[in-house]
Amino acid sequence: MTSILKYTEEQYELVKNSRNVLFDFCATISPDDFVNQNTSFGRGGSIRNLLVHIANTYEYWIGNVVLKNDIIYAKYEENNNMSDVIKLFSQIDKFMNVFIGNIDSLDDIEYEIQNIKSTAVPLKLFTHVITHEYHHKGQILSLSRHLNYIPIDTDIMR
Repeated sequence: MTSILKYTEEQYELVKNSRNVLFDFCATISPDDFVNQNTSFGRGGSIRNLLVHIANTYEYWIGNVVLKNDIIYAKYEENNNMSDVIKLFSQIDKFMNVFIGNIDSLDDIEYEIQNIKSTAVPLKLFTHVITHEYHHKGQILSLSRHLNYIPIDTDIMR
């Protein structure tokens, strides 16, 4: 039987590849459009803010909850271009590598949401952060269309 380690390593490589396609596309967005806030889209409604929100979710669930790091969350206004965002996600990748490297030996993770305590297996948290990223990636591409860009295909199967 193959360990969850092998599958999560392979899965996260696919996520990073797809993310890099998105990043290349976002690098073509004008600086004004990159930070332009549209109230129809949650989490600040700009491409920049959605990217930082994705990173914040990794920071919270994997960095803080699982790895017990005292992470200071990335701030929107400190990530004003794709170079900043790429640096931010390189930090995300570092603690994701630690998490994935230990996933087979991790016990259930305790967490609390709205004063309700619960536990989750590591695979559930891994699945949560990557599906969360894809949800907001779709919003970013949709937002780009509202800004008169032609979205690209960022699916894993392309």
